[in-house]
Amino acid sequence: MNKECIADKYVPQDIESKWYEYWVEKGFFHSEPDEREPYTIVIPPPNVTGMLHMGHMLNNTLQDVMVRRARMSGKNACWVPGTDHASIATEAKVVARLKSQGIDKSSLTREEFLKHAWQWKEEHGGIILKQLRKLGASCDWDRTCFTMDAERSESVIKVFVDLFNKGLIYRGVRMVHWDPSAQTALSDEEVIYRESQGKLYYLRYKIEGSEEYVIVATTRPETILGDSALCVNPNDPRYAGLKGKKVIVPLVGRAIPVIFDDYVDIEFGTGALKVTPAHDVNDYMLGEKYNLEVIDIFNPDGTINGKVGMYEGMDRFELRDKIMEDIAAAGLMEKMEDYTNNVGYSERTGVPIEPKLSMQWFLKMEGLAKPALEVVMNDTIKFTPAKFKNTYRHWMENIKDWCISRQLWWGHRIPAWYLPAGGYVVAENAEQALELAREKSGNAELQLADLKQDEDVLDTWFSSWLWPISVFDGINKPENPEIKYYYPTNDLVTGPDIIFFWVARMIMAGMEYKGEFPFKNVYFTGIVRDKLGRKMSKQLGNSPDPLDLIAKYGADGVRVAMLLCSSAGNDLMFDEALCEQGRNFGNKIWNAFRLVNNWAVDDNLEQCETNKLAVEWFDSILNKTLAEIDDHFANYRISDAMMTIYKLFWDEFSGWYLEMIKPAYQQPADKLTMEATKGFFDKLLKVLHPFMPFVTEEIWQFVFERGEGESIMISDMPKAGEYDEKLLAEFELMKEKVTSVRNIRNKHNLAVKEALVLKVIADENYNPLFNAPLCKMANISAVELIEEKDAAADTFIVKTTQYFVPVGSSIDVAEELKKLEADLAYQQGFLRTVMGKLNNEKFMAHAPANVVANEQNKKNDAESKIKALNERIEALRNM
Repeated sequence: MNKECIADKYVPQDIESKWYEYWVEKGFFHSEPDEREPYTIVIPPPNVTGMLHMGHMLNNTLQDVMVRRARMSGKNACWVPGTDHASIATEAKVVARLKSQGIDKSSLTREEFLKHAWQWKEEHGGIILKQLRKLGASCDWDRTCFTMDAERSESVIKVFVDLFNKGLIYRGVRMVHWDPSAQTALSDEEVIYRESQGKLYYLRYKIEGSEEYVIVATTRPETILGDSALCVNPNDPRYAGLKGKKVIVPLVGRAIPVIFDDYVDIEFGTGALKVTPAHDVNDYMLGEKYNLEVIDIFNPDGTINGKVGMYEGMDRFELRDKIMEDIAAAGLMEKMEDYTNNVGYSERTGVPIEPKLSMQWFLKMEGLAKPALEVVMNDTIKFTPAKFKNTYRHWMENIKDWCISRQLWWGHRIPAWYLPAGGYVVAENAEQALELAREKSGNAELQLADLKQDEDVLDTWFSSWLWPISVFDGINKPENPEIKYYYPTNDLVTGPDIIFFWVARMIMAGMEYKGEFPFKNVYFTGIVRDKLGRKMSKQLGNSPDPLDLIAKYGADGVRVAMLLCSSAGNDLMFDEALCEQGRNFGNKIWNAFRLVNNWAVDDNLEQCETNKLAVEWFDSILNKTLAEIDDHFANYRISDAMMTIYKLFWDEFSGWYLEMIKPAYQQPADKLTMEATKGFFDKLLKVLHPFMPFVTEEIWQFVFERGEGESIMISDMPKAGEYDEKLLAEFELMKEKVTSVRNIRNKHNLAVKEALVLKVIADENYNPLFNAPLCKMANISAVELIEEKDAAADTFIVKTTQYFVPVGSSIDVAEELKKLEADLAYQQGFLRTVMGKLNNEKFMAHAPANVVANEQNKKNDAESKIKALNERIEALRNM
């Protein structure tokens, strides 16, 4: 590598690809079990259909920061990447492509369709993982998994068979959520409820053998085709006369019984409920209770079937409009009014779901949920932020059986085979199924051709819930060295929107199949929103393409942007200006190194007092900051850790330290200071590396001579050492003095190059320790001790010490008095607040001694400042 000089300008695009290729080539991302402590993260597998979006950017930036820091902390870091086969989304993509080629799915056999699906996966399936490389993700690409690859598929089938044999998986007709677009059942968690504006329709059901009618309110008039009964509350006096009677379904003409049940809310609508057992979960329960006819009126795609002989082939929403026209024309509509209700939508396709009776496979959840709830509630698994524990607890305590079958072809086919004479067997493969079928039927002549495998596939999440185990082949080989070394994993970074889909189920699977939790910590990210607070989406056009941002600002700049505006569990307001801020920070680091690297060094030059103090101070503040950053990471305050090192580099290192040690124009630096400065730079780059991997690697290679194969990413993370609080406190007072002198210069239009004299009335808080750097930073020619106040000088107070800067005749007495009186009023108000605490008996009785002492010091400082301000005001008035 060429290490002769660093480029004049920071151009992220010139360095990022180079270093990523170098890291991959050297195998720095790869992990194998060894004697070190493991640190493991499994990536939340993005959909194989997916393209990188801002949510991925946030999630994977956080993961990469954690992994890189763990790697530099001496741990054997393993970040496993992979993708999810995403049954519904992928099948929809394949069907759409086939349609564009003039091919209908229904014209293909299952095997023919799957060939097209695998071809699509091979063409598009790895795109998002390649995009993650642009971000700098240090995944162990050799371990890339896919939820439908051989090992993962074998794991899924093995678990299904095991749970079936344990009596936890069963098959039955149940009311399910049906997605007419994907034409498959969904689990409860795959239905998103949204407030929708609709209508409440009041329909007339004539009483059989009478001209009277009962008015029924419904939001779904199209379902009258499937009505089997009318239900009223037995305690409702309005309908007491309907006992033993029937009513006529509008338009359909079907006579249906009137039933009486407490389920009906007397106050809602008219107090009369139409019962459609095939298309409403509560109606289904009433139908079971009263043995009502079940009339399914919908085809799988949401159109009307021929069972009733009306409106056949019409779409369900078209029918709603049409049937209301016909009801009105028949004089059977009482009225119609606006109504707001919650409507369930498919999480995958976005269409309104239909309650539908269907034969499905289910997994019993109650027994699996109990141990998974306990490990979260007792903090064996720690949630960050902890507020999500209550969300998790509520769902787990009210958990329902999981509908795990999907009416699709792309996915893990359910390993159940049906026998010719009825019944079925469940096995890991066809050969085992045949053996079980012969045994069950008593027919030794049965052949595989006589059996028919279930057409359905398993819910995608049924493979994802095994992810932390299956990526290490822990289902198929439960005692293999990798699962024993890497499991349980350390941290999971994910969004709270899949806490039920994925997080809870992974915990259940971990407890069931490994007897312990799958991860120790769960870090929940927020939702990425625009600066107006709107969720980013293609529809709103407010979601930038992450790759465009990386091309414009560099990956490091975008990573910093994601971290500057995020904290665990809170939504982040993304503004592209933050990417510019991130790139500017990279530029700051670059230029700071170029500044130092261009200084000449004189080995014989003695270290001056200013440089000596500067080195001692920065060493102390660096160690203190390292301890703060360690604490931030320990408590998953990743954004705070970023801001802490950002401020240390920008403010303390660049703004103060480098300015203090900077040699005079064309003068050399001393050797001791230069060595210390390069050492500081080396440490700062290492702390910054997990956040900004590319720019730190580039500069780190130039700080000292590096050997072939060296990299900052496998160097040691600096450890926090001892620091001097007193020294740091004194330096803060020195900063205050420098700032005050600079303010006086600005106020009186005094040139920066003009050296000033600083006079001081020494008291118990005066410390001359930092006078040398004070003089350099504020351009002070001398610090003089005086006994009397200088009425002709401008003044400031630091702690209780009074300082004076002679400004000749330029002082504006009236303006100065105005400023001093405002300061006096502030100090008097501050003192009142402090005295309020010190005069409070409860505060004095219960506050820790150090807190009381701190308030006492505030009182003393305020009183000294008030005295000095009064004296200064008096002196000015007497001029």
